Amino acid sequence: MATKDISVGVIGASGYTGSDLIRMLISHPKIDLKYASANNHAGQKISEIYPYLHGKIDLVLEKWEDINWSTVDVIFSCLPHGIFHEIFQKLPDKNIIIDLSADFRLSSAEDYSYWYSFEHKSIEKINQFAYGLTELNRPKIRKSKFIACPGCYPTATLLSLYPLIAEDLIDQSHITIDAKSGISGAGRSPKRDLLFSEISESFRPYSVIGHRHIPEIEQQLMLYSKNDIKINFIPHLVPMNRGELVTSHVRLNKDIDLNEVIEVYGSNYKNDDFINIMSNGNVPNTINVRGTNNCDIAVIPGRVDQTLIVISAIDNLVKGSSGQAIQNMNLIHGWPEELGLSKISIFP
Repeated sequence: MATKDISVGVIGASGYTGSDLIRMLISHPKIDLKYASANNHAGQKISEIYPYLHGKIDLVLEKWEDINWSTVDVIFSCLPHGIFHEIFQKLPDKNIIIDLSADFRLSSAEDYSYWYSFEHKSIEKINQFAYGLTELNRPKIRKSKFIACPGCYPTATLLSLYPLIAEDLIDQSHITIDAKSGISGAGRSPKRDLLFSEISESFRPYSVIGHRHIPEIEQQLMLYSKNDIKINFIPHLVPMNRGELVTSHVRLNKDIDLNEVIEVYGSNYKNDDFINIMSNGNVPNTINVRGTNNCDIAVIPGRVDQTLIVISAIDNLVKGSSGQAIQNMNLIHGWPEELGLSKISIFP
């Protein structure tokens, strides 16, 4: 077997995000997955937690405190929000660290405390993390050791709205986002309202008054526009395992032909192989991005004059989380961004 270029370790390997990350890492041609931790399952093989990995990986899960993290090049953290910001400073500072939680996405510790109900334990490190939305933040990601991967809703929303905001094409005071996600986005911890009999045949909004991803979306939109922006954001839970569809309703602030708008999208994403701008009446469908790191986007004229409907679809566990983390790792190491990532959907 050829020697791999780098070694990596995963903290929080027993959740859906950790599982999908491991699934992709063990097929990555450049990396050696050396450690995986899950404190509640320490001593068990990964394949005992996830039987689909039987025969593919023999790693035994360990407590994160028992691992010598200085022996790996990259650390991925798949812990839920509210945990990694406490243990971050106990890790070696020489590592590249890619955090998939929300702990370092917001630039304000006060905002983090307000939206996540935790006092941030690594305030002085917040602004050392680059926001890991690869297509929109490559220069900072390339030169950063610490990456905060975006949430799934922000990823789908920001990729779909960025060209309109950056080119000042829409009224930034009237943005409404209707978002829908599969239940894997809620994590693997057992919750009564996610039981099969509770979620099956059900389709419902949640966190209607204020979802935790709102400040993250607004923070990034304001960076692109240099203006204050507030959004209406309504997430929904759909009874499917994975996938995310985001529909944004916006109002144009100038008279512009739809073909010109599509050209703006094509120009902004011309070098982004994971972004697919759809045309000829085609619209995004979650099944067409399932298992991929792709984001499909369609721009449609609204029936009301001077309005647009922008629809985007991603796999919430891949482009919305683990796949994007690998894309960032590839970028930092100067490898092709698509290395180890699929562009072909699992169908049906």
